[in-house]
Amino acid sequence: MISLSMLGGVWRYRGFIRGSVQREFQSKYRNSLLGATWTILQPLAMIVVYTVIFAQVMGSRLKGADSSFAYSIYLCAGVLTWGLFAEITSRSQSVFLENANLIKKLQFPRICLPIIVVLNACVNFAIIFSLFTAFLIVSGNFPGWVFLAIVPVLALQILFAIGLGMTLGVLNVFFRDVGQFFAILLQFWFWFTPIVYPASTLPEPVRALLVWNPMSGVIAAYQDILVHAALPHWRALLPVAVLGLLFCALGLQLFRKRAGEMVDEL
Repeated sequence: MISLSMLGGVWRYRGFIRGSVQREFQSKYRNSLLGATWTILQPLAMIVVYTVIFAQVMGSRLKGADSSFAYSIYLCAGVLTWGLFAEITSRSQSVFLENANLIKKLQFPRICLPIIVVLNACVNFAIIFSLFTAFLIVSGNFPGWVFLAIVPVLALQILFAIGLGMTLGVLNVFFRDVGQFFAILLQFWFWFTPIVYPASTLPEPVRALLVWNPMSGVIAAYQDILVHAALPHWRALLPVAVLGLLFCALGLQLFRKRAGEMVDEL
């Protein structure tokens, strides 16, 4: 899927990628008094709200979990990881439009742009998920060695997100309605994924439709690991792996074929 020349170009411009990630992170807090401290305060506030409020309101509604923090962990496991997926796909579908001036003025491998998006999203996710992990340890809800299963689940999620995002990003250059449509779709997609509610609360006919939602299996995998300290159902993640590879192949194919035309459209 990825040619050696493309990988070589990415490697040669690794300084550009690293500098872009660093600049974007710093620009978020450039004129704020607390600076990068906000990267800790904002997710910490969210975790506290979920813990204090939802643990009391919804704790008894989560079956199969004894901890008083069970629903809070269930909610954070879904919301935090969905946030990573939403950030990668949303930013990838607009990355070529947002960097139109850069693409027109400089010669560099355009594939660097989606890579920068993924790295930025991963930096943000690493900060907030580290705080969440600290909360699990302090509250006595750390799942143990099963926690390591998050790594392959996360890799599959990122593969699917960047494949979908890059495909949409190329299409969005030529058909600007793609970005508008995906923003709406993402909202419906969130509520069609068992993040706020357990899948067991859905009627059987609706629950049967979840097999068509690739993110349903991904979020369920995180919830199995973090809430129930159990390994995920790997078979349920097979569709995500296949879709991720297909979208990556499609995105790269579109990118290679339309790279010259994209400059004219931009």
